[in-house]
Amino acid sequence: MIRVLIVDDDSKICLFFETVLERMGCETVTAKRISEAKKFTAKEAFDIILLDLELPDGNGLDIMPDLVNLPSSPEIIIITGTGDIRGAEIAFKNGAWDFVQKPFRLDDVSLPIQRALQYRKEKMASHRLIPLKRSRIIGESQVLQQCLDEVGKAASTDASVMVTGETGTGKELFARAIHENSKRASKPFVPVDCGSLTETLIESTLFGHEKGAFTGASHKQEGLILQADGGTLMLDEVGELPLSMQKALLRTLQERVVRPIGGRKEIKVDIRIISATNLSLDSMVKEKQFREDFLYRIRAMEIHLPPLRDRGKDIEEIVLKKIHELSKRYKLEAKAVSDEYIETLASNNWPGNIRELLNVLDYSIASAGNDPTLVSKHLPPDYRISKLEFLLPVKKDTQQIIDNVLENSDSEFPSLNACREKLERDYLKRLLEKAGSNRKAACRLSGISQARLYALLNKYNLPGFGSN
Repeated sequence: MIRVLIVDDDSKICLFFETVLERMGCETVTAKRISEAKKFTAKEAFDIILLDLELPDGNGLDIMPDLVNLPSSPEIIIITGTGDIRGAEIAFKNGAWDFVQKPFRLDDVSLPIQRALQYRKEKMASHRLIPLKRSRIIGESQVLQQCLDEVGKAASTDASVMVTGETGTGKELFARAIHENSKRASKPFVPVDCGSLTETLIESTLFGHEKGAFTGASHKQEGLILQADGGTLMLDEVGELPLSMQKALLRTLQERVVRPIGGRKEIKVDIRIISATNLSLDSMVKEKQFREDFLYRIRAMEIHLPPLRDRGKDIEEIVLKKIHELSKRYKLEAKAVSDEYIETLASNNWPGNIRELLNVLDYSIASAGNDPTLVSKHLPPDYRISKLEFLLPVKKDTQQIIDNVLENSDSEFPSLNACREKLERDYLKRLLEKAGSNRKAACRLSGISQARLYALLNKYNLPGFGSN
């Protein structure tokens, strides 16, 4: 029997839903507070949750991520009298089935429920457990599991996928996992590093060329697109593709044909595109640095990978498995790992994410030599400092920031976030003045990625860059 949890503090609304759902053959449980909903979902499984937003002890959107990720993966229908377009957007991004506003007619709410019921019944009837091939992806954190769920969905279709995330989060691993779990798994997976190819080389590399097509073309070369025929072409760092190549690729994807440079005939090709980037392509579209039509074509689905600092206990699991692998690779005795070593690593921010962590583990293995156990002294000095806490004196500049924030605040003392935002905004203004209209110069001066830079500029409504 389908089980439904009703979360609403209005007794009349609860009674209405109980009556309607019982007629549909469902079993219902009612909670009038967020705390009650948490207790019920911790003990029982539900197929559908009807969730009000304004509850006596909080907003229903606050528990959406927890509800979506319950073991039963319930379908959530938001029913609210205070909703707005922003609330609906947040709800849908968090996986809501539908968003119904009060006051509502019977059809307004019964149709979404009936559709969710039908979907749930079909899902239960066809459900079969197929283990996902992880392609060396390590971890069991909730945020990682969400990404793996998206991998499973992406693998079941041929839709183009965009994998986003900070540098070093493992975007190629996830692209491979999508390919290896898809019907194309027996065909080639061909990765292309768009950022490492010059504009003059990238067309020949992707499309191939005939002998004599240009100076230096001493023999015929098959392009990577044809090499990926039947399989998957991964465009890594897709944001670095020149606009001219975006246009050429768009035609290939639309027409499913490719013509080598100097070739007379178009060749049919069947490829799936998986792209990866750490840039904000939407911002680049606004800056006329990326084609909007090409972005629509390559981003039918999007999987955003979490940074390592948000993955909690995954750090420990990655460390233990990789230390074991490195010990075998270097033909060393298996090394133990101390709690102190793990705690020190977990306290770091990891701007370079997993790639940075793996480099540090390599350093540790070399530093430890024949020592049987890895401890903090085997880490690079910079990574040991993160555990230390220093009380720094308030300097004149810091005091000025506090005074400036206080001028526009009703509080007796500003929050840390308010001061940080003031400092960030002032820093970005100075950075823009220093770098002029050159985004690459701004990234070099600040030491942050383009994606992070664009996100900060958008956050503070600051101007972007030209087409450099």
